[in-house]
Amino acid sequence: MDNISVLICDDSALMRNLIGRIIEDVEGFTVVAKAENGLDLLEKIPQCKPDVILLDIEMPKMNGVEFLRKRRDLKIDVPVIILSSVATEGAAVTMECLSLGAADFITKPGSASVTLKIGDVSADIIEKISSYGRAQALMSGKNIPDADYFIHQSKLKEAQKVIAQKKGEEAAKKAAEGVKDLFAASHWNPPKPKEPVVIHPVRECGKIELIAIGISTGGPNALREVFKNLDKNIKQPILVVQHMPAGFTEEFAHSLNAICPLTVTEAKNGEPLLGGHIYIAPGGSHMYVEHQPLCNIIRTNQEDPRNGHRPSVDVMFESIAKVYQNRALGVIMTGMGRDGAAQLAEMRKQGAWTLGQDSASSIVYGMPKVAYELGGVQKQVSLENMAKEINLLAMSH
Repeated sequence: MDNISVLICDDSALMRNLIGRIIEDVEGFTVVAKAENGLDLLEKIPQCKPDVILLDIEMPKMNGVEFLRKRRDLKIDVPVIILSSVATEGAAVTMECLSLGAADFITKPGSASVTLKIGDVSADIIEKISSYGRAQALMSGKNIPDADYFIHQSKLKEAQKVIAQKKGEEAAKKAAEGVKDLFAASHWNPPKPKEPVVIHPVRECGKIELIAIGISTGGPNALREVFKNLDKNIKQPILVVQHMPAGFTEEFAHSLNAICPLTVTEAKNGEPLLGGHIYIAPGGSHMYVEHQPLCNIIRTNQEDPRNGHRPSVDVMFESIAKVYQNRALGVIMTGMGRDGAAQLAEMRKQGAWTLGQDSASSIVYGMPKVAYELGGVQKQVSLENMAKEINLLAMSH
């Protein structure tokens, strides 16, 4: 197994070291260098050839935004993950970073003691490095396991620490090694891909009255690719659940609106569904459709997460299966886990049209893979062709 190489760029030496410890505690991750600003980073990239970069925004000499502009000009093809403040005023800058080519972002804990709480986002750091770093490493010919392998390893170490406190170091080590061996064997000798369940819809596909898209890891850039190529004449409303924290989705919608021929806004509770309008689920809130006699409306709430997420794709798809039945198009795209998979299958059972992003173009082929295996995906489509396929179905059905 090869390692995913990481380059950390942050002006705080303490932060660089704390992030470095989180990364190097995961088997299969290596910190190849640390930089204190964008200029330092530019010098170290050709020397270290990282698979992924973790980038702070506020830095002296050359900040994160300036680095991304330079990276674009120099055509440096290394995925960049932003480490951003959770403060709402920082959301616009974070979205500017995405528009300049950053792959994704992680919100730093929002307090004066951020250096003491950076461990709170360790799971996000590991997930993003696993996903974007793996994709880049595979392109370089490295032998890298699935992204969830690394997440499992980190959870295993945390469990091992708890066991050690209760049962002693030797018992913890023995238990952890046993689980690790079983998990590693399942990845290095994976079973053949499952044949998809065959779903027999209860009714034929009807005229599409609504389009719904569920997406997670890899989503910000994937949605930009799809939205800029949508047909301006699409008449259906489009609902989107992108896993994203509160405080960022309004700016995210604004950034997408700048490149999309349709109107893109953050969804608001109680507003009517309008044709040719794209609604982004607000971060931290579920979004679903409620039937009304004159016009169906959007509802949002802060009920418990589903599949570990709020907003959850399953919540949105579930409501659409009930309200629209065979008169909808469901799309599931890149993302880790299984959120949306079961309810896309339910949409398909009701006779809805369904699409899933294919393995080759997904940053993480998790959500679309599970949906395909459950029989929920009518057709697998590459990211490059996704907008074309949506346009075709929306305009002809």
